[in-house]
Amino acid sequence: MNKHVLLIEDEPNIIEAVSFLLSRDGWSVSTHSNGHDAADVIRAKRPDLLILDVMLPGRSGFDILADIRNEPDFAETPVLMLTARGQAKDREMAERLGATRFMTKPFSNSEIIETLNEMSAS
Repeated sequence: MNKHVLLIEDEPNIIEAVSFLLSRDGWSVSTHSNGHDAADVIRAKRPDLLILDVMLPGRSGFDILADIRNEPDFAETPVLMLTARGQAKDREMAERLGATRFMTKPFSNSEIIETLNEMSAS
């Protein structure tokens, strides 16, 4: 069975590109584009892996990550944080909240595939 990844991202071009890349690599991909109800979508979809943008309309990816890390069902779910801001404080915040990996935009196609495959193997 394919691994299921949930991509929570509000940029249409990134949604399209990442969905295409991951589907081609054998992943089952679901997407969502706002922070308002992202935690509810995560609970409903129960992904094997989560890609979470930091800057979302409604709520930040940091807030969403903090919420799900406090729930036993999602405490260990691998989470890749994406951000256009690569400052050290953002990386430190993501690590403190329990992100598995942190990646800045723009990223290469091979970088995201390799990262997700490493995350799903561990």
